[in-house]
Amino acid sequence: MALKDTIKEFKEFAVKGNVVDMAVGVIIGGAFGKIVTSFVNDLIMPVIGKITGGTDFTQLYLPLDGNTYATLEEAQAATATIAYGSFITQVLDFLIVAIVIFAALKMLVKLKRPEAPVEEAPTTKVCPYCKSEISIEATRCPHCTSQL
Repeated sequence: MALKDTIKEFKEFAVKGNVVDMAVGVIIGGAFGKIVTSFVNDLIMPVIGKITGGTDFTQLYLPLDGNTYATLEEAQAATATIAYGSFITQVLDFLIVAIVIFAALKMLVKLKRPEAPVEEAPTTKVCPYCKSEISIEATRCPHCTSQL
């Protein structure tokens, strides 16, 4: 019976709304990360490369043996390298993701207006003679029998 109880508990946990919401958030976040990575690699970095004289940041590296290589791949095949250009790209990727998420959250906060409290129609009134609370539809006070 312990296994059956454990399976039941797991089902209750897995079907809770917040777990499902979190899973959807992780999936959408992964897809959003791919979009931002493409945005950085395909749109932002070429512009930055053009501004800096045609530098391709992903090809910036430092071979640790002191030799010169034509490409990062050749250097990595020959020796250990520090690919700082890739690191710069990842830092820019992170900063852009952070800025986009910050901007999106600010927009959501602006769009989400506080809900105005809904005032319900009153169901009672106060008798002007005895000050007792009575039904709003009453034509005579049940406490003092005054005609309203």
